[in-house]
Amino acid sequence: MGHMKYLGFNVQELTDRGAIHTAKEISQQPEIWQKVWSLVEGERESIQSFFDKHKEIQRIILTGAGTSAFIGLSLRGVFQRQTGILTEAISTTDLVSHPKDYLHADVPTLMISFARSGNSPESVAAVEMADKVCKSCYHLMITCNPEGKLANIRTKQDSYILTLPEEACDLSLAMTSSYTGMLLAGKLVAHIYELERMRKSLQTIVTYGQKIINYYAQDLKQLAELDFRRAVFLGAGPFYGTATESHLKVQELTDGKVICKRDSFLGLRHGPKAVVDETTLVVYIFSNNDYPLRYEKDLVASMKKGKAPLAEVGIMESDIPNVKLKNKIVLSENGYALDEEFLAVCSVVPSQILGFYKSLQLGLQPDSPSATGAITRVVEGVEIYAMH
Repeated sequence: MGHMKYLGFNVQELTDRGAIHTAKEISQQPEIWQKVWSLVEGERESIQSFFDKHKEIQRIILTGAGTSAFIGLSLRGVFQRQTGILTEAISTTDLVSHPKDYLHADVPTLMISFARSGNSPESVAAVEMADKVCKSCYHLMITCNPEGKLANIRTKQDSYILTLPEEACDLSLAMTSSYTGMLLAGKLVAHIYELERMRKSLQTIVTYGQKIINYYAQDLKQLAELDFRRAVFLGAGPFYGTATESHLKVQELTDGKVICKRDSFLGLRHGPKAVVDETTLVVYIFSNNDYPLRYEKDLVASMKKGKAPLAEVGIMESDIPNVKLKNKIVLSENGYALDEEFLAVCSVVPSQILGFYKSLQLGLQPDSPSATGAITRVVEGVEIYAMH
């Protein structure tokens, strides 16, 4: 084990610097993705029969708290397209405080809950409230912890629990493997009736993930050494979820010393661009779909007007030739185009690595970067009140 290296550091050095879990959990993701594939493939028939049994569902809610909520932002579109059922991403943190604004008594609902530990107070409360408000509510739980409260909750109607491989239950504060593992599991569940067709895409994201970790980590380390105090992450469609998760990763891992924002490419022009200054890193998470890409290229060109950021980096599947950026992370050499949601699984990895290196550069411990304990691995101190 002693000769193992993660993100360029040996195990002893990572252990001494309070960074071993984060480094390992970022680096193991391609392996986790293969295990998630095997897991979903093994449960394919039972997941199909769960959906077959409940044809009356008229609404799907994708939910979770914090990072787990951002999975829904990336998967809302694919669930709606694949099922033809209206799908919304609503965080448990919104549902718990205003349940009647989001839940509809007379609409048969499927609630898909994502949770690393399944012990966040809101995770359990959201399920209980949905059962209380909706006359008919089914549950699909995608979690990393078979012992968690969410995996063991008793629901009013049928529920299905998909538990990810043990290694996906990150020990570090910041969710990395657990986020991409659950995101991938959700994407595969959305395609459960045509799973075999997804096999090639799975192999492709594994290759892309390895390329980011083995080839681009050094470039990201150099970017982390720049003195940026702010970072803005841009992504649209499924990549809005990726941008949202990326902004939280860098902000958590730097203990808020780097203040982060996220937006869509079109949204940035409507005011938020004001935060971009000479201390800002801008990260573009590009789509691989020609239509949204037109808007994305226009925005990059427009960044020349106004205050120039300290640095810009583009994350893209294939090189986008007429986008002039000094820093590019290009995943494909052969022009292969993945579904956007699959690409979203890999497109978050550069920001995880960037946050990891920035955390070390600031003298923090990536495994527990919060010096004051203001943020914790499982949220504490939230009291759930009875619903009126």
